Amino acid sequence: MDIRKLYREFEEKKQIRDSALLTFAGVDGYDVYNCSIPFAWNGKRYMYGRVERRNEWARSTVHLFTETGSDHWTAVDGSPVYQLEDPFVAKIGGILVLGGTHVRMKSSQIDTYYGYFYRGSDLNDLVYFTTGPDRMKDIRLVEMGDGRIGVFSRPRGGTFEDGAASAIGFSVIRSLDELTAEVIDNAPRLRGLFGPGEWGGPNQAYFLSSGKIGVIGHMSWEDTAPDDGETLQVYVNSSFVLDPDTREILDFRIIGCRSCYPVSTPKLSRLRNCTFTSGIEMRSDGSADLYSGVCDAAEGRITIDDPFSGYGTVIGALSQR
Repeated sequence: MDIRKLYREFEEKKQIRDSALLTFAGVDGYDVYNCSIPFAWNGKRYMYGRVERRNEWARSTVHLFTETGSDHWTAVDGSPVYQLEDPFVAKIGGILVLGGTHVRMKSSQIDTYYGYFYRGSDLNDLVYFTTGPDRMKDIRLVEMGDGRIGVFSRPRGGTFEDGAASAIGFSVIRSLDELTAEVIDNAPRLRGLFGPGEWGGPNQAYFLSSGKIGVIGHMSWEDTAPDDGETLQVYVNSSFVLDPDTREILDFRIIGCRSCYPVSTPKLSRLRNCTFTSGIEMRSDGSADLYSGVCDAAEGRITIDDPFSGYGTVIGALSQR
């Protein structure tokens, strides 16, 4: 797979129905980015967001926001604040699972980081229940049709198949009580997703009526800016469909990139071409709202065609527009 060729072709042919940057109230002086997807809970719509000052790094917290207008979200007073980055949500067995990356500092430097996981039915009382492997981000969960849970891992570090800088693993467990660092770390790797020097991971997974799993993720590589020669970290929004029985990867595609979203100032210049995916929310007309962090400084939304068209409808969606 030639991801750079796919990227050029996508830029030439992309069709975006709508685009916007989200606004967030109640966190003056802070950026909100790399959010969870929107989700419905007890009659209201919510979203978890990564909150951080523009000139700081690895000092973010995760806050709960509620929808108060079109593309407008407001921090929920009194809700718990989590020492996490890049939150995600899943609904497993009727309860909400919140995950994110916890960064551990030592002598003012990043020592390591882990995925932390919380669960519960009361958004004001989610309970921590497990930790992922050392130095692994982007672990994602999906409830399957028979009640089992698909677990996606994202090992990175060293060199993987075909010279890639990361991989995606997939395993299946019977309950959240089986979710451990060892299970995640030992998830067998999926093949053929990344080429030399490329990395990426899953951001949200969806069980489809066909029995397959739709994955919304990100694909990343380094590039050189044509204007000033700066080394850029390029992140694009991507999708693929996984057959959980055969482990076959189907219909990998790019579904969004930086130029799809409105103009905004990046946290750092090298992140000017960065979109860190949140996930999709299906719309009643069959299209999808794709949410994404933009340049590590904002959260955006674009409306696109259903990336899983032909593979069934989403089962057990957390919300729909």
